[in-house]
Amino acid sequence: MMTAKYAFKQSVPIMAGYIVLGMGFGVLLESKGYGVIWAIAMSVFIYAGSMQYVAINLITGGASLIATALMTLMVNARHLFYGISMLDKYKNTGKYKPYLIFALTDETYSLVCSGKIPEGVDRNKYYFLVSLFDQVYWLIGSVIGSVVGSVLNFNTAGIDFSMTALFLVVFVEQWKSTKDHASAIAGVAASVVCLLIFGAGNFVIPAMISITVILLLMRKFRKGSEEAAGKGEVEHV
Repeated sequence: MMTAKYAFKQSVPIMAGYIVLGMGFGVLLESKGYGVIWAIAMSVFIYAGSMQYVAINLITGGASLIATALMTLMVNARHLFYGISMLDKYKNTGKYKPYLIFALTDETYSLVCSGKIPEGVDRNKYYFLVSLFDQVYWLIGSVIGSVVGSVLNFNTAGIDFSMTALFLVVFVEQWKSTKDHASAIAGVAASVVCLLIFGAGNFVIPAMISITVILLLMRKFRKGSEEAAGKGEVEHV
């Protein structure tokens, strides 16, 4: 019970954002002629935030499976970096691991990575419940948006930009919550360099590859430094 209460408390800020963003998705989906059943199915089985917004245009435009797969890779490539940084946290999560991998979003990532888990809270259950609560919030918002969108007419221009705005908020919050900005600086620098070299239309994939390589090298370097420091302390004792 303590774990559930703590997980819910930590996820409340995400609830406010996800219900609103989910409503935007539901309204946009309804405006394209896809009702509440589609909103539920996509939020339960896809649950990809920005990719769900993109998927609306792919569905209505009759995109091929190959085009859909490539677009999904480009939009969600950032999860490569999340996965790298979550290797240690999700290492011994047992039966929860498949769902934790599936439900890892930008906001869930920020909750899992920020702050220490207090004593008495089960770490694995906390990760699971935070992920579950966040998906439920998104699902509720999607349903509300779809229902409201079927009754009222909305101007949906610009709704899909809401996810971009949320990414910026998450980035700023992560920057404020940690003193180690090396990963963020490396990511921004790699993106800018690739933008200058490849242009605005072709820089995403090269930037993703560059950032992945940089983060892997940084992780390896940090592990080596920690091991060396540990050996030094043992020898000193």
